Amino acid sequence: MEIGVVVHGPNIIDSGYALYILDILSNYGNIHCRLGGTMGRTAVIDASLENVINIKEKLLPSQSLKKFKDENLDCIFLLNYGKSSTTGQVFGYKVFNHYSQYLTDDLTPVIQIERPGENDGSVIVWDGNETKLNIHPGARSEYKTLTADDFAIKLASQLELNIVTPEDVRLKHFTNNIPDLKGNIVRPVHGVSPGENILVNGMVIGKSSSDKLTLVAKDGIITDIIGGNIKQHGVDKLGKIDLNTAIIKTGLLRRSDDIEPRVLNKDNSSTILSIAYLDHAAEDIYKLKDNDLVITVGDDTTLVTSDILYRFNVPIIGITDGDLDKVVEHGFVKNESKIIQVESGYDDIVGAEIFDKVFNFNEILEIQYPKDCNLDDFKTLKLNEIFETITKIVNIINCDFKIVN
Repeated sequence: MEIGVVVHGPNIIDSGYALYILDILSNYGNIHCRLGGTMGRTAVIDASLENVINIKEKLLPSQSLKKFKDENLDCIFLLNYGKSSTTGQVFGYKVFNHYSQYLTDDLTPVIQIERPGENDGSVIVWDGNETKLNIHPGARSEYKTLTADDFAIKLASQLELNIVTPEDVRLKHFTNNIPDLKGNIVRPVHGVSPGENILVNGMVIGKSSSDKLTLVAKDGIITDIIGGNIKQHGVDKLGKIDLNTAIIKTGLLRRSDDIEPRVLNKDNSSTILSIAYLDHAAEDIYKLKDNDLVITVGDDTTLVTSDILYRFNVPIIGITDGDLDKVVEHGFVKNESKIIQVESGYDDIVGAEIFDKVFNFNEILEIQYPKDCNLDDFKTLKLNEIFETITKIVNIINCDFKIVN
């Protein structure tokens, strides 16, 4: 049997269950594994699993499912470790609905394994429950006529998880009436706890104050958070969105408190010094890993970018104003990095001046190395010059600041 496995999020990897389940599934056939989503990428790198879990493409979980379907695999698994059974099951429901909209023919069986190791963990067969699976010839004879349901029951027993049906999920989480708010777009958010950050497409737009949360949007702009407090600055930076399809997360992006970051060797053969500018945490930060320096604007953008690029040996110069929402438990910072904390509300002003004066409104600044120079010395010199230029810009704006790293 050819088995596709979509791994979603850092927690299933950090817990060790991703590798454990892959090992179990390898007894039933050939395993093909890729990441769904982006936040798990750092966890894959830290666990040295990039040769096991494909992280080369930036794909939504539903897109990863579709790729396996297009590759004609026999069965597809979705591995996830939500912060609660509610968030995990709602996640699977929405991913499967997005995936099924891509297709016009019969669906390949999709089985979700959710929160393994927890008392409320579950196995859900989203489609193809009666499909007979093509177990490889070397398997024991009783495995050769397994249906997707049979397979799910065996795995649930082995992992000590509950069997949950799609109808269970729909009835439990999707039968409440959405309030009538005069034609505005509204979207309930499940599995929220009070005091959690609310992220839409990677941008923090508020904080929950209740376990019942609904986002409200008009003309593509979020206008209210029922059961939470809106962060207008985040909403302004987010801009227009389609609330129906936006990616919404609450709480921490990565929750493990004993992370050991793995630093990869950087290719230093280039003769061009490359410096990038980033002022929006929702961008694909991994595309910046081949730069020599990244200038970041905003507290959480700086925290997340520094944490990710630490693994690729890339320092940052971050412009912050102390308005940190703390979207990850720990943020790793290279010794060469500099964090400049300016007066409240000035980070965007300083960032705009840097984008103008240093980058000339381009997101990448490239500097050719002189011939016969020491590349390390030249790089250090230029990075120091850029830092001095940025501090001069801050001084010209005439706001108080301090270097916090």
